Amino acid sequence: MNVNIESLDFKADKKLLDFIEKKVDKLTKFYDGIVSADVKLRLEKEESKENKIAEIKLNVPQSDLFAKRNSTTFEEAVDDVVEALRRQLKKHKEKLMRR
Repeated sequence: MNVNIESLDFKADKKLLDFIEKKVDKLTKFYDGIVSADVKLRLEKEESKENKIAEIKLNVPQSDLFAKRNSTTFEEAVDDVVEALRRQLKKHKEKLMRR
């Protein structure tokens, strides 16, 4: 699977990039038909505690799956997004099996 990571308004360090790739790669355990993943990391302009946003769009055959979460850290936001996508992948896989 091809993972494209884009950080807007800041430079993500290698540790964060490796963490994201590792987490996104784990999604292939639930559905091996994932073509690619587009990850976007952003900082909200507002100075609130939960100003770190992670968005992931998974390209799978016949569909695209998307999730977006914000949190106090990028790692936590990515964990939340990956969990949401895991649930979506399971539903998508069940839907395909019913056809």
